[in-house]
Amino acid sequence: MIYGANGYTGELIAREAKIRDLDPILAGRNRTGIETLASELDLPSRVVGLDDADALQEALADVDAVLHAAGPFTHTSKPMVTACLATGTHYLDITGEIAVFEALHRLSDRAHKAGVVLLPGVGFDVVPTDCLAAKLAASLPDATHLELAFCSSKGSWSRGTLKTMIEGMPYSGAVRRDGTIEGVPLAWDAKRVDFSCGPRWALTIPWGDVSTAFHTTGIPNIRVYSGMPLATIKRMRAFRGALPIMGLKPVKRLAQWWVGRTVTGPDEATRRSGRTYVWGKVTNAAGDSVAKTVETPEAYYLTAVAAVECARRVLAGDVEAGTWTPGRAFGPELLSALPDVVSDE
Repeated sequence: MIYGANGYTGELIAREAKIRDLDPILAGRNRTGIETLASELDLPSRVVGLDDADALQEALADVDAVLHAAGPFTHTSKPMVTACLATGTHYLDITGEIAVFEALHRLSDRAHKAGVVLLPGVGFDVVPTDCLAAKLAASLPDATHLELAFCSSKGSWSRGTLKTMIEGMPYSGAVRRDGTIEGVPLAWDAKRVDFSCGPRWALTIPWGDVSTAFHTTGIPNIRVYSGMPLATIKRMRAFRGALPIMGLKPVKRLAQWWVGRTVTGPDEATRRSGRTYVWGKVTNAAGDSVAKTVETPEAYYLTAVAAVECARRVLAGDVEAGTWTPGRAFGPELLSALPDVVSDE
């Protein structure tokens, strides 16, 4: 089942699943959106909300795995995961939210006892960075520090991604230091990164790898950066003083309403032509380091193909019950198995 199939990314996943000759159930709470897409793709559909626990469990009773694509996942993952544990349904999602990753890892023993796989982050958040982290850790097993960064040649955000970012306000940054996740200010650190497309400025962001890369590699110090022009970084630092206002619920809801009215996400031409560049570096206590780069398709296109591939592997029984990251579940070769991925090896 693909839940949230009528959303921007959910629809991309549904179309990719159809291309891959899979026949998922399309589900969500928007009857018109779900049934229209299901009719177009000739797929079954179910209309159910996450706020009705009994109906949700009934909808999952005969479902082997659910690919959850309806965010913000800080609100939507808990009811879906609860239903999956009750029905023995494997759970995958496309979150990039640190709190969600950490919450699901705390449920690993319970999931194992229930015979359920919990596999969050099977999209661009965090497949390419997590697989690169796994490869880097294997290259320098005694690494104590990990840095990851990414940038794009073109593209934009979907409304769901932006709504999730707004929901996380006013908390604006996070790193892992000595094994513990710590909050840091907006645009806390900036540096020049040698991507395969050339050097670019990048700033720290609270990306999911602050959680997942630790579970994948055991490296205790982690920072994640996003490529951004230096002028934008300076403006973001100047904006720090206004962040508390973005924590007010009425302000959040107004901003999310505006996003819903004005944002659509990258069009098909951009998804097909855009490229994303990922860089990573590990360093050990002696100062030895290893750096690697990866180039992937545009982030939303990669999310669709990666999510479907991970769901296919879970359905095939390739993952034991419990909570996993993509890199731990499938190894770094998962990324190289996806189309149009280029590494520096």
